[in-house]
Amino acid sequence: MNPSSEQLVDRDTFRNIVGHFTSGVTIITTRQDETNWGITASAFSSVSLDPPMVLVCVNQNTGTCHAISKAKKFGVNILQEKQGDLARKFAQPQTDKFQGTDIEYGELGVPLIQDVLAHFECRVVENVTGGTHSVFLAEVQSAVAYEKAPLTYYRGKFGRFDEAGK
Repeated sequence: MNPSSEQLVDRDTFRNIVGHFTSGVTIITTRQDETNWGITASAFSSVSLDPPMVLVCVNQNTGTCHAISKAKKFGVNILQEKQGDLARKFAQPQTDKFQGTDIEYGELGVPLIQDVLAHFECRVVENVTGGTHSVFLAEVQSAVAYEKAPLTYYRGKFGRFDEAGK
């Protein structure tokens, strides 16, 4: 049977079931034409150790997606548990997301949010379309982590990580 002729799960069922997967929370940032761009994303993953690579998925209907496509570089800001409000702020379609947010510019010139769990600075090596999203495969140019607890995302809500068996 041709896979494209098989019935796919409906959108609402898919959204409900995939929401059962707990993930960390990131804000993907870039700078293009002297403008900072950013968006909250839980679709982030490591890809390879040699070379060090990650992937992020960004909705194609966002300015951040278009800016990454042009700039060919981005930052991944992994949020710590006290940054749920920041995650909500960057999830909204607005132009002043960086107002009141402490940032510094990294080696690649992308904005990096301060007081997070970790940062990556990445150069795009491939851009693939996956439905409504662009999947950016990127090599990691720099990375740093701090000793904090992560922000988690589960079934549409932000939460905290508790170690199992405690």
